[in-house]
Amino acid sequence: MSSNLGKSAVIDVVYLWVNGADPVWRTKRMAQMAMEKPAENLAAHGNVEGRYRDNDELRYSLRALEMFFPEHGHVYIVTDGQRPGWLEDTDRLTIVDHRDVMPASSLPLFDSGHIESYIHHIEGLSDRFIYLNDDFFFGGPVNIEAWFCGETISLAWSDEPAVQGLEILPCSDCLTNASRLSNVWLSANLPDYVHVPRTFAHAPRPLVKAVMYDLELRIAPELFASVRKTAFREWKSPPIVSDFVLRWCLSNRKGKIQNWRSMHLSVGDSHINQELQKLGDNLGALDFFCINDTTDDAPNNDSRLAAVRSTLQSMFPLPSLFERHASDQNNIHR
Repeated sequence: MSSNLGKSAVIDVVYLWVNGADPVWRTKRMAQMAMEKPAENLAAHGNVEGRYRDNDELRYSLRALEMFFPEHGHVYIVTDGQRPGWLEDTDRLTIVDHRDVMPASSLPLFDSGHIESYIHHIEGLSDRFIYLNDDFFFGGPVNIEAWFCGETISLAWSDEPAVQGLEILPCSDCLTNASRLSNVWLSANLPDYVHVPRTFAHAPRPLVKAVMYDLELRIAPELFASVRKTAFREWKSPPIVSDFVLRWCLSNRKGKIQNWRSMHLSVGDSHINQELQKLGDNLGALDFFCINDTTDDAPNNDSRLAAVRSTLQSMFPLPSLFERHASDQNNIHR
């Protein structure tokens, strides 16, 4: 795979997005669940409503992208036959259907760890790109040289407690199990590997397409095959793009840890309103932030979700070029 990694090379942006309230999509989800293996195979919080809820995060993440990284390349939104009702037709954005990058035999899919293992297959994607979940936001001006130095990517550890042990456990969250999986594989395959028992921050992921293909096809095809066995997130098959790929880069001088200015908010926390206030006060001084929906199976009219939307609107009040005029949206919230 050829690469052009000069400083002026374009940096595309990839999002995963789902509208969990869409009745067509919900029918597929329920039908797939009826065919699944026992529920005890599901990862912790692996199939709660909060995992699929659209609380308008994508709209505001795109506003933040336009505000803080206007020189970004093409935007790709990977989704399952869906499209936000407010999304404008523009030659700077492409909706990528799951069928465009994944084999039909694997569909439908509800596990982001499985889906993200294919994002480097997007046709036309730039050599270097940034991958975001829709609840990731840039929080200040983006200096792309801080995210990429040639093929070296900049990463961040989370503030979560140290990961203990090597055994993948059903009671552990997916990123903790992902750290354990990486530890076992890298310790067995890299003689000088030293594991850092932490998880990575919920952050935009700078990635290099050629590295992704090399890992998938030559270095660790068994890990890609493993994460691609499930339709829903299972504790035995933790994600690899959000840990193993990053840790392999660190171990092979293709990644480095950066001291980013960031915030991570959990919407289900009792102090979410204070955290939202602090977030607004720090806008422009952050490199990125994440607003993680941990309300699980709360109804969509939960006051905490409304507080998030209100805060994001106050932080990013101006529509981006990716949004249709209000009169054209037909009051669709998708």
